[in-house]
Amino acid sequence: MENIYYLLIVCLIFWYFIYLRKISEYARSHINTYCNSENLQFISLARKSSRMNFDKKHGPHWVSIFEFEFSGDGESSYLGEMQLRGYKVDGVNMPPYKIN
Repeated sequence: MENIYYLLIVCLIFWYFIYLRKISEYARSHINTYCNSENLQFISLARKSSRMNFDKKHGPHWVSIFEFEFSGDGESSYLGEMQLRGYKVDGVNMPPYKIN
């Protein structure tokens, strides 16, 4: 009987890694779209944290924070931050940056 529990734990860990990879792909897609709409050059993306959260409005959900590097003038780079709630963008924070 304990083999079933081991199998369940392995399957949950496998699902978690696949889920995090899918969230990262959604984040890259959202950041690319955002940078194109703001005429920015997208450089890189990194996940800062992912955690399970619960509130009365949304119920249980995953909150992931990503840092992305971008450039407004093609010479300097800046770090912005994007928060995802599940697969949807919850907010984008960017510092002031130079433009052409």
